[in-house]
Amino acid sequence: MLQQEYIGFNSINNLKNILSRHHPLNIFLVSGKNSYEKSGAKAILDVILTNYNVVHFHDFDVNPKLTDIKKGIKIFMKNKCDFVIAVGGGSAIDIAKSINLFAANIEEPIEYIKKGKNIENKGNTLIAIPTTAGSGSEATHFAVIYIDKIKYSLENYFILPDYAIVDPQFTMSLPKSLTASSGIDAFSQAIESCWSINSTKESKKHAKEAIKLTIKYLPKDVGNTSEESREAMAKAAHLAGKAINISKTTACHAISYPITSYFSVPHGHAVALTLAKMLEYNSKVTEKDLLDKRGIDYVRDIIKEISNLIGAKNTEEASKKITNLMKEIGLKTKLSKLGIKTDEDIEIIIKNGFNPDRVKNNPRKLTKKALRKILNSIR
Repeated sequence: MLQQEYIGFNSINNLKNILSRHHPLNIFLVSGKNSYEKSGAKAILDVILTNYNVVHFHDFDVNPKLTDIKKGIKIFMKNKCDFVIAVGGGSAIDIAKSINLFAANIEEPIEYIKKGKNIENKGNTLIAIPTTAGSGSEATHFAVIYIDKIKYSLENYFILPDYAIVDPQFTMSLPKSLTASSGIDAFSQAIESCWSINSTKESKKHAKEAIKLTIKYLPKDVGNTSEESREAMAKAAHLAGKAINISKTTACHAISYPITSYFSVPHGHAVALTLAKMLEYNSKVTEKDLLDKRGIDYVRDIIKEISNLIGAKNTEEASKKITNLMKEIGLKTKLSKLGIKTDEDIEIIIKNGFNPDRVKNNPRKLTKKALRKILNSIR
């Protein structure tokens, strides 16, 4: 399925034409609790949606939980909603994707999430409008769902939003901390996409452009926000989303989920914590632990290319640059500074951070012993 995308300042104006094309009777609007108003989206959408019947759902936690999704499905069904608009960060967009999909299929959500039951029906038309520059959720056919602190990833091409409106004006009021964690998420996605064993020519093109934009504009965006930096980072996040939509993420993302679930570290920050060390780890790939069928030379060349895109002469320098970038934008790089101090804490991450699908996408096989070493090196 092809998505129609509108990118740039004032691209939200395309929403009017999309709505007039579809003639929705009952719109299901999903947004963050506070971000909807703070981003400026509410003021603009209130005008555009004046003549439409809108059901507004925003009663959910930051990370998409099954209980919140089921709550949303009931409201969706009760109001016979036939069109979905998601406005917010990755959580709001993922929740909208899940509600829209599950409402169109007869079984309980758990049957599709845990038991892999085949999803037969596409949901209603969905427009995704991000208010952060990070998750790229508006560009993917995945949806993250947490059940009892365990992260599940729903994957189906029915999930991809029909429209993506990436208007940087909605990120202008983002606080520095959120700008940093969402921006570093896009950066991590792009790097992981580059070295993923599922990468293609197209995904690498998107990922490399996202890396270049992030290296140039993320420090400016956090330190001295401008329309230019906001637009560049909005584009970078969308490109990174398009990249992982093809290649999927790898080890850094798998490791990040328990860091978020158990230690409340924001998702993008959690992902980036192991990025520098994982770059070094993947650069030392051997024939024994190689997972990419394209060969050891291919993997080493990709790692070199990533290092060059970051502006480094070698992997060690690239690793330092990633760490320094995190520090420059105000993100802690040591686990102990984030409340992850003991051996028991490390074991919680190892026990819950080995998502088989994500870890096996890494170009070099990651063992629990190797992960323990990586985590202790940044403790």
